[in-house]
Amino acid sequence: MPFDYRRAPDPESAVAAATGWSGVAFLAGGTNLVDHLKLGLVAPDVLVDISRLPLDAVDELPDGGLRVGATVRNTDLAAHPVVRRDYPVLARAVLSGASGQIRNLATTGGNLLQRTRCVYFQDITTPCNKREPGTGCSAIGGYTRHHAILGASAHCVATHPSDMAVAMAALDAQVAVLGEGGRRVVPLVELHRLPGDEPHRDTVLSPADLITWVDLPPLPPGTRSLYRKVRDRASFAFALVSVAAVLRVERGVVRDVRIALGGVAHKPWRARRAEDVLRGERTGEEVFRRAIDAELAGAAPLAGNGFKVPLTRNLVVSALRELSRGER
Repeated sequence: MPFDYRRAPDPESAVAAATGWSGVAFLAGGTNLVDHLKLGLVAPDVLVDISRLPLDAVDELPDGGLRVGATVRNTDLAAHPVVRRDYPVLARAVLSGASGQIRNLATTGGNLLQRTRCVYFQDITTPCNKREPGTGCSAIGGYTRHHAILGASAHCVATHPSDMAVAMAALDAQVAVLGEGGRRVVPLVELHRLPGDEPHRDTVLSPADLITWVDLPPLPPGTRSLYRKVRDRASFAFALVSVAAVLRVERGVVRDVRIALGGVAHKPWRARRAEDVLRGERTGEEVFRRAIDAELAGAAPLAGNGFKVPLTRNLVVSALRELSRGER
């Protein structure tokens, strides 16, 4: 399908070029979008090239946090010395995604906005509410090994594929957005949507909204973090289940904890119930299991992915055990 191509010299020009179009796409690394163009999943009226925007820097902020530009390549983000030192959960999450060649092209903003890898979404011969609203969900009653156990609906059971987004959800990242109405900040945990009855809407963004950067708040001294991912093969595979955990323990008591799950929902799933159980408690196997069991009480596994419930439980307990090791 033909489309209008425009190259934007600055963020404001990119938003202006996208404004007024419903079928618009921003092109940066193209590692997800180009695949969708080839498969016939998208047919934009206008393609706005933002690959040359001056948003490719990682900068330290006065409060000790970090600002990551929207066009920072995944490889550069994972290798950044401050990310490796202060946010190992993020470095490990990025390195867990895709292949080295793709990470060399993929960008921060594009990673957050990538779409599901549900096999039915990517097959234009099958009904899919996410691709064509109102046509039905072929995954329900179909192949569901990789699908959601939390937050799904009768209209969609797909999962979000990003590893980076899971880590950023656990870090309380803030996403800066430039749109028709100016600039605004969206908490990462509120950027993505659960499917509800509008599964075609992945995020709260409008078509002309452009992510410009992501801010990572500083972590208090003594905070530990990690990312763990279980997948069907050792590389270039999306998560069956993943966990990003951030933990601060003082004298054996949990003072702060953030847990985000991947591979289990339509968005990075922040485990608030588990966090509430853990705060103020002494670390230990029993409380770790009680916490994740509280989170998984609302799980609704499908016929082909019931294994994700015990897998999630064991993965989270193992991550918390490792982070709390040596803390007294």
